[in-house]
Amino acid sequence: MNRQQFIEYVHKKYKTNPDYPWAKLPDYAVFRHSDNEKWYALVMDIPSEKIGIVGAARVDVLELKVAPESVGSLRKKEGIYPAYHMNKEHWITVLLNGPLDAKEIHCLVQESFELTR
Repeated sequence: MNRQQFIEYVHKKYKTNPDYPWAKLPDYAVFRHSDNEKWYALVMDIPSEKIGIVGAARVDVLELKVAPESVGSLRKKEGIYPAYHMNKEHWITVLLNGPLDAKEIHCLVQESFELTR
């Protein structure tokens, strides 16, 4: 799944458009609940080495909230890393365009959406 596919999926499923709150970080997109303004997803492009991927490339990642008891087991999956930007006890970083298929990402987004209601 790439960034555009993610944005289209979220718009269709949750009726949410990306919010770009930082002028200095124009590629960082926040996805919020329309009623309480809480974030349930954050898309960023970061240097790959920030999440332990060797190389100088920038990669699109997705920050999602998960149940704290799931964090450890999820981070054992290829393509899932400790949260880059958010609290590492409650959030994970998912590599977009990585080994997770769209269905797996959709399930994680749904969990994040529900946990942040």
